[in-house]
Amino acid sequence: MQQKFPLTVEEKQKLFHTQLVKFGVEYEKARKASEILALQKPDEVLTQEEIQLTKEVCKEWLAQHKRFKDLMSLLEADPS
Repeated sequence: MQQKFPLTVEEKQKLFHTQLVKFGVEYEKARKASEILALQKPDEVLTQEEIQLTKEVCKEWLAQHKRFKDLMSLLEADPS
């Protein structure tokens, strides 16, 4: 039986940062956004700049992630 242990804030931050950078988000922007995401603060306590940065970074990640998935599905469909 597999036990699940909750991730620490630092582990969440590393995980978010790794995924953001992996899909093309600039390192420093990914670092800042990963800190915000890992803390899981409600929007009401974030500054407008933090909200804007997080939205921008997540939008960039999503676009690149979709692109990657599309490319992978094309490669899997290629019979050669």
